[in-house]
Order: sequence, then C-alpha cells, then structure tokens
Amino acid sequence: MAASPHTAVVGLAWGDEGKGKIVDLLCADFDVVVRYNGGANAGHTVCIGAQKFALHLLPVGVLREEVTAVIGPGVVIDATSLLKELDELAERGIDVGKRLRISTRAHLVMPYHKIEDRLREGGDAERIGTTTRGIGPCYADKMVRSTALRMVDLLELPRIEGRVRSLVDAKRTQLGARIGGEEAVLNFGEIWGDLRIAAERLGPLIGDTSAYLLDAADAGKRVFFEGANGMMLDVDHGTYPYVTSSSTGPQGIAAGAGVPPRFVGRTIGVTKAYTTRVGEGPFPTELHDETGERIREAGHEYGTTTGRPRRCGWLDAFALRAMVRLGGVDEIAVAHLDTLSGFKRVGMCTQYRLAGRPLNSLPASAAEMSRVDTVVEMLPGWSEDLRGCADRGRLPANARSFLTRLEEVARVPVTIVSVGPDRDQTIIGG
Repeated sequence: MAASPHTAVVGLAWGDEGKGKIVDLLCADFDVVVRYNGGANAGHTVCIGAQKFALHLLPVGVLREEVTAVIGPGVVIDATSLLKELDELAERGIDVGKRLRISTRAHLVMPYHKIEDRLREGGDAERIGTTTRGIGPCYADKMVRSTALRMVDLLELPRIEGRVRSLVDAKRTQLGARIGGEEAVLNFGEIWGDLRIAAERLGPLIGDTSAYLLDAADAGKRVFFEGANGMMLDVDHGTYPYVTSSSTGPQGIAAGAGVPPRFVGRTIGVTKAYTTRVGEGPFPTELHDETGERIREAGHEYGTTTGRPRRCGWLDAFALRAMVRLGGVDEIAVAHLDTLSGFKRVGMCTQYRLAGRPLNSLPASAAEMSRVDTVVEMLPGWSEDLRGCADRGRLPANARSFLTRLEEVARVPVTIVSVGPDRDQTIIGG
C-alpha cells in the first residue's frame, strides 16, 4: 500500500506551541487545509513580512490563495466571530470567498453558551481557566443532543424558529437566577437576527465536507490537518479537568474531520524550545522566578485569543515524549529556539518522580501531576542571534546539542526549527 500523502500538525503541550507558523509554512505544498477540533478558543498567529495575522476559527491555510480551507464537523462555530474574521481578512485584501467550506455537522456556539462559560469561570471552585468563548457549554449541548444546533440548521431557518425560541427561553430560565444584568443578552429577536445574517452569508459555504475531503483525496489532492490547542489539553488524555473540550491530537482527526483513521500518513508534533501554559492546572516545569519572566518577555508570551500572560517554564520533554507516543508522532518541529538566545544555561525536563519513584507515564490525576518532582537537565546555552541561520549546521554548537538531546529523549527526529517569527526564518531538515 502506498504511503498516504496527507499530513497533520498537532501541538505537543498545552497549546500556543507555534503551530500557526508551521502550518502556514508547510501548507503551501497542499491543496486543502482542515481544522478539525475546538472553536474560537484557539489562536494561531502568523507573520508574513510586516503583516501579522491572528486567526481563531479559520484554518491558517486561508492565507494561501491556492489552498481550500475546511472547517470540519468536530469544530464548534461562533458564527458571528467567524464572520468578523472573514471581514477582517477582506479589509486586509484577503478574500476567502469560495475557498472556505464549512461542515453541515459542525455545531453552533450560541450567546447563552458564552454566558454559561463566564458564570462557571466566575467561581474559584469551578475555575478551569477557559477563554470563556462558550466552547465547553456548546460541546456539552452537543452531547445532550436535544439542546444543540448545527450549521445545517442555518440552511433551514424557518423550520427551526420555534425550536430556537424554546431553547432561548429555556436557557434564560436555567441561567436566570445567576445572569443578573446579562439577562438582556438573551433576547430572542437579537439572536434570531444574528442567525439570519449568518445563514445568508455562510449558507453558500456550508456542505458535506467529509464527502468533499474524500473526493479531493480520490482526485489526487493533498490534505493538511491543522490541530487546535495542544495534546496536553485533550479532553481524554490531558491534565483533566484543566483541559479543553475536544480531542486535540491525531486521535481526533478521523471523527473531527470525517475521514478514515488511516487517512493521515505523516504527523508532525510542534513544541517550543521551552513550555508554556495559559489558565489553571498543573505545570511541573513552571518557573516562578525572574527566569520565567525573562522567557515570557523574550518570547512575547501573551495569549492570541485572550491576551493573558502565559505561564513559562523549561521544556518538558518527559510530557512531550508521552504525547509523541500517544499520537504516533513521526517528527518534531521546534519553535522559538531563538527566544532562548542569551541564556547561559537552558533546562529540559527528562523525568518525573512521585514520592521518590520515577514515573513511566503521566499521572491521570491533576492533583498527582501537581505533586511530581521534575528531573531537569541544565544544558549549556548560547548567546548568538539565530535569526540568520539557514540550516541546522549553522546553529551554535550548544543550540545543536540542545536539539540533539531533545531527539534522544523524544526518540523522533527534529526536522523543523523556527529561529524567528517570519516564514523565511525557519530551518527545514534534520
């Protein structure tokens, strides 16, 4: 059997690994780029020359005029946010037009989902650290089923008007005791008006994207899958409950895009040269000192979606190795290697210990994960500016040694290294 030409890029940590740049760089060799999970809680930043683009729902592939972008059935869509993204790109001269296809089976994030999300995050006992974009409540309604709305419903608005009115009334009653001044937000007339606008503008783009992808593959087209968030935020395999609400790794592609499990032939995992996290939850290698602050400022570590400062720490290669194994990752892309220039020593966690015992896998309990001790190897740093390095051989010796040690721990090769924010500041090849 011939190897599949289709490729996936996934994050190996808690999101924000630099996937946007890697996807933008690689998808030039593909015909279709697919977003298969999450919603507007994701944030991919891409720098093209002097321009900086921040995308949330749209696949990064929309920035390439020759690429068709697909939002799959596993994504939850805030239609108003999606329209805003499309308008902002149009204002900057990028007309997505008919290059975007949206799954009929993707679910709609409604205003009441965002209110519910904010309310849950308002109490310390329930705080997870979400972006409050309504993602979790929307996925919850997806599983309840009778309270969910999908993109296909936008194609049949007259049929669902009564149902939407009933849902809004029920949510108002359900949340009424807590929403206070936000009650006016749950106005059926406004919600219905927004749905009509979404139906009019997005309707022509909504269709059976699973059939489209399978037909495209049959026609010899190459498909690229773009993961959102990171594998350590996976709802099943991450640091639960401090996770997102979708399957973020390669396991989520088949269901989230609507393709066979063996569809993808190459999987690239992305990591920074250090590790970051936004929101609550355990973070074993976090640095609560000036070094952590220095990494944050050097790497401009503030959330694309929320603007929140990211927590920073040394590279957690132990957790990375676990995600490489779980996802069947073939190779690694390292982002932000240039951020560590100027550090006399750089750290890499190669082992977790709990109560003095070395662990062979990640704890399922967030409480245990918070108690692990880390074995951090401190490696010699480098002072050189890496942004002019065109190949791995031109990197400083200590930077090369850092990558080699990561390959030893992860047991897969590093094939892409980002040494700056722009497209051309990237080393491709081992």
